[in-house]
Amino acid sequence: MIKKQIILFGAPGAGKGTQAKILASKLNVPHISTGDILREAVSKGTELGEKAKTIMEAGELVPDEIMGGIIKEVLMSEKCKEGYILDGFPRTTKQAELLDQILSHIDLDYPVVIELNVEDEIIVHRLSMRRMCSNCGYIVNLESLENQDVCPNCGAKNSFIKRKDDDEAVIRNRLKVYHESTKPVLKYYEGKTEIIIVDGTQSVEQVSELIISKLS
Repeated sequence: MIKKQIILFGAPGAGKGTQAKILASKLNVPHISTGDILREAVSKGTELGEKAKTIMEAGELVPDEIMGGIIKEVLMSEKCKEGYILDGFPRTTKQAELLDQILSHIDLDYPVVIELNVEDEIIVHRLSMRRMCSNCGYIVNLESLENQDVCPNCGAKNSFIKRKDDDEAVIRNRLKVYHESTKPVLKYYEGKTEIIIVDGTQSVEQVSELIISKLS
């Protein structure tokens, strides 16, 4: 039987969001992105959502306790009864410990951890080639486009802009934070659950097929 409780892990730019959407569709389970569930909790006006909103509006990071509470609400909801794909949580060993407590409380087993492994220099190159259409917000990689002057989504000409997030200095700083704070989470899960390491430099289709075959 294919495993459907998954933590998707990897550096920024490794392709987690893309693979999470594909896997969610193939396995028919929800893709739980921390950004998305925060926005959902805020829009629904839940007690935790209201607390998070106040903190976010002040420009501060949402504390682990509130984030954990929101994750718990989602994992306990009807939509997660068949499984889930967690993307963006846990980011630290403290959050991993918090997730352990949540899963224990709602009587769920450890999820499988899937790491998309991509070398830093490949990520720097990949993200620095990323552009956003200023007309429709569509994200592209310039190397994958036949015509780099036209947005393939809306047809706008010369509309591509480079986001601050995709400047090399910013990318390298995000990678530094990942290696210092998030990478140790993999060590935390060693011996606790199955860890599947996948080469994230392959094509999107190859990576998703490899993940599915290893989950079976």
